[in-house]
Amino acid sequence: MVWADLADAMRQLLLERDYDSITLGHLAARAGLARNTLYNYAGDKSALVLALTRRAGRPAIDRVAAIAARSADPAAERMREIVEAVLEAFTDQVLQLMFRPGAGLPSPETPKGPGSPFHEIVVEVENVVRDGIAAGEFRDVGDVRLAVELLSGVMRSGAEHLGREPATLTDTVRAATEIVLASLARRPG
Repeated sequence: MVWADLADAMRQLLLERDYDSITLGHLAARAGLARNTLYNYAGDKSALVLALTRRAGRPAIDRVAAIAARSADPAAERMREIVEAVLEAFTDQVLQLMFRPGAGLPSPETPKGPGSPFHEIVVEVENVVRDGIAAGEFRDVGDVRLAVELLSGVMRSGAEHLGREPATLTDTVRAATEIVLASLARRPG
């Protein structure tokens, strides 16, 4: 319950003030906690943002895993749904904190790979790409991990765009899906 209260407090404060002006004291007061109690959850604002981002992202991670696990469905269909699920998740202001300079995410200190907040999504997308290649739906991209890493740039751009213009979700999902699927599509000849 405390984590949910902290996430709600962060969302409310982001509507009222700039991220940089939000302090742990503001968050504690809004969440109904003593400031000292907040330090039991995070030592500083960056650590709190990382923890909130991981918690806010969990439903999207679970949704992507469920989509990816439907191996009987065409890979392109699963990829469309994954793009939509991820971009819908980034309409949450707490997840948008990942892209704010100084928020602690992603920074040079943020781990790549298994320590990354969204590593599980990357692994699931890699599996869907491999399934699509094996089924002949997608072209052989060579290094699947590299291809997915490059495609994650499309998703990040879409997520950042939604942070600036949340009303463009439908158009952003459509554009990102087109780019992702076009890069994986089998080419004639």
